[in-house]
Amino acid sequence: MKVSVCMATYNGEKFIQEQLQSILIQLNSIDEVIISDDGSTDNTINIINSFNDKRIILVFNKSQKKGYTPNFENALKYSSGDIIFLSDQDDVWLPDKYDFVIACLKNSDLVVTNSMVTDENLNVTNQSFFSIYNSGPGILKNIFCSTYYGCCMAFNRKILNYAMPFPQYKDTGIDLWIGLVAEVMGKVQFIDQPLLLWRRSDSATTNLGSIFTRSNRPLHLKLYKRWMGLYNLSKVAIKYKIQCKW
Repeated sequence: MKVSVCMATYNGEKFIQEQLQSILIQLNSIDEVIISDDGSTDNTINIINSFNDKRIILVFNKSQKKGYTPNFENALKYSSGDIIFLSDQDDVWLPDKYDFVIACLKNSDLVVTNSMVTDENLNVTNQSFFSIYNSGPGILKNIFCSTYYGCCMAFNRKILNYAMPFPQYKDTGIDLWIGLVAEVMGKVQFIDQPLLLWRRSDSATTNLGSIFTRSNRPLHLKLYKRWMGLYNLSKVAIKYKIQCKW
């Protein structure tokens, strides 16, 4: 069984070396780390290349669409593993993350693990990310306040195949989309054990907060995004003749 870790990078020189070290030490020789870079102008690429590790495959997001979601989508397209982990550039994997998640995926199609929230220097500010959002499965629950966070997710290729091609409307949350597809097409499991140091820095792309405070977008655009999520999820369910359990 081969594992692909998919990471999206952009000007991540400050933390990416620590993150890659925490990942590579846990992987097997046949595994791969697919890194899609979105045009970094700092030392990110040099740091990645300095590892000189054949398991690292560096690709570049050459599409006209830039940002977190298109960059992750590009990484996923290059993945070849039976199991896929999503990874941010600035977190740190705890030592048991790989083995624990692989074991859980024997009985599930997608796993979301808990994490410890930290500041920029990895000082723990909250022992459980799940406690902040009451994380757990549920389509409507996650449409309105997503608890699917890519850095905490891993899934099998069956789920990725169902999820692709990804919806093309603006601001599609790729992690939320994959999570919702997994709820319809497979079995989802939320694991309370923290397996990640989830670093909150000034450059972090994911913000804590509710639907009303996570971003500065107008409320009607946030609601439209969620309606489109339900619409596209319904199309997947109809295509495969699956009844959604809202």
